[in-house]
Amino acid sequence: MVLLSAIDQGTSSSRFLVFEADTGELVTSHQIEVRQLFPAAGWVEMDPMEIYDTVVTCINKTIEKLENLGITADEIKSVGVANQRETSIVWDRTTGKPLYNAIVWLDTRTSSLADEAISRTNSKSKDEFREKTGLPIHPYFSALKLKWLFENVPEVRKSYEAGNLMFGTVDTWLIWKLTGAYVTDVSNASRTLLLDLHKRKWSTQLCEFFNLPMEILPEIKSSAEVYGHFNSGPLEGVPLSGCLGDQQAAMVGHQCLNAGQTKNTYGTGTFMLCNIGTRPIISKNGLLTTVGFQFGADSPVVYALEGSGSIGGNVVRFLRDNFKFISDAKEMEELCRSVKDTSGVYFVPSFTGLYTPYWDSTARGTILGLTQVSQREHICLAALRAVAFQSAEMIAAVEQDLENDTKVTTLKVDGGMITNKLFNEIQADIMGRDIATPKISEISGWGAAVAGGIGAQQISLDEFLSQSSEASRYTPQKDEKWRGAELARWKEAVKRSCGWAQ
Repeated sequence: MVLLSAIDQGTSSSRFLVFEADTGELVTSHQIEVRQLFPAAGWVEMDPMEIYDTVVTCINKTIEKLENLGITADEIKSVGVANQRETSIVWDRTTGKPLYNAIVWLDTRTSSLADEAISRTNSKSKDEFREKTGLPIHPYFSALKLKWLFENVPEVRKSYEAGNLMFGTVDTWLIWKLTGAYVTDVSNASRTLLLDLHKRKWSTQLCEFFNLPMEILPEIKSSAEVYGHFNSGPLEGVPLSGCLGDQQAAMVGHQCLNAGQTKNTYGTGTFMLCNIGTRPIISKNGLLTTVGFQFGADSPVVYALEGSGSIGGNVVRFLRDNFKFISDAKEMEELCRSVKDTSGVYFVPSFTGLYTPYWDSTARGTILGLTQVSQREHICLAALRAVAFQSAEMIAAVEQDLENDTKVTTLKVDGGMITNKLFNEIQADIMGRDIATPKISEISGWGAAVAGGIGAQQISLDEFLSQSSEASRYTPQKDEKWRGAELARWKEAVKRSCGWAQ
């Protein structure tokens, strides 16, 4: 038996997972919650040592579970990493200790730095470097977090002047701690705002613009090659041989390896990635251009267009915690099936603004069309439809950028919301696309494990693609006339939610 394993380190937890190489079946795993810290309004941090320690504990606990199943750690032939992406960490090479907490991807403390940077561009636009990086100048990305650390944490400057400063996203931190290799993969590098997408190298221009020293940046590797070997613990000597940002890992897990293949992950929000092949396309419709994956140093880089949606599982949680309409997310399907439609109710749950394709931070949650017959069932059903409407707009943006060269015919989906079969039916009807759910629920972990298996030559791409990845398929039951009318009504509701928090 060949076992492929993965570290899946996210914003809320760390996990270690072990899969059977030939089926993708999860053998065993262990998960530990990780704290988020909120030292000031808009600030979100994590303890880098807690991130590392929880990963090590998850590995140890998983190996114990394996041994209880009569399987030795020797059966694990490779390890891949899937990680929260733009989260930024600085540490000292000599002590191995962090110099500050990790600044998490959703932290907004660098908003003023972003505004200042935009004001210094020739175009006075957040899109000044989009042709080179695929990204706007925005607090989301790592470059501004590193700049803040240089300007506000004296230990960072001191470590740099001593020649000991190290910087990386969570993948780099973990790989260095576990193997001693100072690397990142190209998918994570593409989220820093410092990568030249076309050359697959750190950009001298961007480093100079943000006044950041290029020499402290980790070496960029492909997503599937041996970076190093575990230097201690039950996996000592096992190759760490795959690395992908978590959304890219989900794309791989879904086998979205050809242009046009698209996945949607419904977490707190919604993340859509569409494979666009080996030529980066710079979006004109509010999408990010990112690296999808690169399976080996001599293999081509494959790119993706990414849509980020502010509406996802957070709307179900809102209905549960704020409105008390349900006590558990599992109640949503039965409740929503009890009515035939929303009775004209539209819910735009833009609690923190709207992302793709609007990028309107002033939008706020809006419920429209209430009458005397409106009940909680109608609002709950309108909430599920809102998530699908948002995704339909992302697909439209993708196809506009692809200029009709490629159509999205099937959307592969994952995340907690897809356990609701009614939601999958709603997606198919509103998007006018087939919706495919995966056989494997831990799709990001599986994608990272596959990258690790390819990097350690334990599994080939052909072997991976020969496996069936699909559990269920939902096909549209509504016609284009119905779909067009519903989307037009949704857009009208969105228009009324925009600009509220001026």
